[in-house]
Amino acid sequence: MPWKGEKDPYKIWLSEVILQQTRVEQGWSYYEKFITRYPIIQQLAKAKDEEVFKLWEGLGYYNRCRNLLFTARQITHENNGRFPNQYEDILQLKGIGPYTAAAIASFAFNLPYAVVDGNVFRVLARVFGIDTATDSTKGKQLFAALAEKVLDKKNAGQYNQAIMDFGATVCKPALPLCHGCIMKKECVAYKEARVNQLPFKEKVLLKKNRWFYYFLLEQDGKLLVHKREAKDIWQGLYEFYLLEADEQVHWDSVSVSAWLLEQFDIAKADVQHISPLQKQQLTHQQIKGQFIKVKLKVLPGSLKHYHWQPVGTLSKLAFPKFINQYLELKEIQASLF
Repeated sequence: MPWKGEKDPYKIWLSEVILQQTRVEQGWSYYEKFITRYPIIQQLAKAKDEEVFKLWEGLGYYNRCRNLLFTARQITHENNGRFPNQYEDILQLKGIGPYTAAAIASFAFNLPYAVVDGNVFRVLARVFGIDTATDSTKGKQLFAALAEKVLDKKNAGQYNQAIMDFGATVCKPALPLCHGCIMKKECVAYKEARVNQLPFKEKVLLKKNRWFYYFLLEQDGKLLVHKREAKDIWQGLYEFYLLEADEQVHWDSVSVSAWLLEQFDIAKADVQHISPLQKQQLTHQQIKGQFIKVKLKVLPGSLKHYHWQPVGTLSKLAFPKFINQYLELKEIQASLF
C-alpha cells in the first residue's frame, strides 16, 4: 500500500482519514487521487471546497472532508505549514481523535504511542485470552492500557505497523493462519481452542445477517458441545464448535482439512459431511450457515477441556432451533444415531 513506511505526517493523516470511510481496496484509489492533486498540505489548504468535495465524492460523511480542509488551512496559516510533532498537539486538531493522533505520532515521529485498531484488538484478545468486550468502555480502557504496556517504545512506528499487519495477514478474523504462526506457543486462545471466539463484542446483536458455521467434531463416539454463555441469542442453550464469519465461507473437504490444521494442528481427520446452506429468520436478524461433520482420529490437547457428549444422548441437551432443524434431518439421524 502506498502509505506503508510513510514518514510525511500529512500523507499519514490523509490515509487515516480516508480509511475511516472505506476499506483499503477502495481507499487506495482515493488516497492516490488526493496525493496526485495535492502532494503537500499547503496545496490542499489553497484548494476550493468544491474541488475537494468532488474528489471526496463516494466516500460519504462530508463533515470529515470539511474537517480535512479546516485542519489543512489551520496548519498552513497558523503553523507555517508544519504538522505538529507532539501527540497532545496533534490531538487538538479538528477531526483527529486518539487513534489517528497515535498513528501520526508513531509513524511520522516515532513517538511511543500505541495504535489500537480492529487488528490490534484481535491480536491482543487472542494472544492474552481476553474475553472482555472490545466495544465496551471497560474493554476499550483495558486494551488501550495493554497496547501501551506491550509497545516497543524505542521503535513505536515499526512496532505499530507490524502488529497491525500481523492482524491483517496472519491473525485474521474468520480464518487465521494459526498453524505456522510465530505466536502460537504464547497464544492463550490457540492453546484453549478459542481463537474463533475472540475478540468478543457486545454489539454483535446489531448485525442483521450472521454466518454460523458449526463443526460437529466427533471423537470416540462423542461430540464436542458447549453452552452459550454470552449475552447474545440462544444464551444458555448448547451448540457445537462455532465459527462465526462476517461473510459467507465456501467449504469443501480441502478447505475444512486446511482449517482443522490451522486451528487445532489436526493433520488427520475424516470430513464426513458438509450440509447445504441452512437459514433461520429471527426477529431482528437472519442466521445463515452450514454444519460440517468431522471424525477425529486423535483428540488434540487444546480441545480436551470442552464438554464431549455421547452421540446417543444429544437429545438430553437443549439446542437452538437452527441446530435442531439440522439434527432432525433423516440423513443426519441415520449417520449420527
